[in-house]
Amino acid sequence: MSIYVKSVEIFEFPKLSITFNTDEKKIFDVSPYLDKGIFTELQNQDYFKQVKATNGTIEWPNGQDFCPDTLYIKGR
Repeated sequence: MSIYVKSVEIFEFPKLSITFNTDEKKIFDVSPYLDKGIFTELQNQDYFKQVKATNGTIEWPNGQDFCPDTLYIKGR
């Protein structure tokens, strides 16, 4: 069975609460990525809050996203 994201909510900047198709909830910390490439835009908290669960993963309006496996493995 493959893992995918059912929903995402802001936990506390820059952490996300993610619910997976297994009904597990994990907290994913985005801070290690905030100074890397396209993810620097996520430093803006108003932009960060625009995250959505789409097509089994999470993404922001300008195309930043994370693989569902990464979210699951790195989530706590």
